[in-house]
Amino acid sequence: MDQTNKKPKLQKVNSGLLEQAIFIVNKHAKTAPSPKSLYELKRLSLQKLVDEGKATKIGLHFSDNPRLSCQQSDVIIKCGEYIFHLPPSKEDLKTLPHLGSRASSLRNPKASLSLSKAKQILEAYIGKMPEHAPKSPNSLKQNRPSKKSIDKFHNPFPSTFLGKGYKY
Repeated sequence: MDQTNKKPKLQKVNSGLLEQAIFIVNKHAKTAPSPKSLYELKRLSLQKLVDEGKATKIGLHFSDNPRLSCQQSDVIIKCGEYIFHLPPSKEDLKTLPHLGSRASSLRNPKASLSLSKAKQILEAYIGKMPEHAPKSPNSLKQNRPSKKSIDKFHNPFPSTFLGKGYKY
């Protein structure tokens, strides 16, 4: 198969597949050790769908898990059969109606898609996401003093009580 034939298919993806991909990315982000890039992918995808008129911002509702125990609102976005939430912008807080608490009876339909396929679909839809270089383990070690430098430390006041450093 030719790789050039695969790319246009991803760009001409139907909105039902996009909704499922966003759902899968969001579902995995909730349990990921570092979910920042997954949430960013979700946000950019939903923003593009709203801009294109394929998704609509319905209103605001109170967050189930507010930060720092302060009351907080989320923007509700309806995209086909799926409902998503995002943190609100200042304009959203001014223009969208507040709908109160979340309706627990509303559930998103199940989706069967792998995370890698979902990410591939969304990245093709929004364009390649900017790569944030994660800190490598080597760069983290540079900030800590090495064990050799700790061993070179000489205590000018050795403790006779502990028996360490007592040299006469």
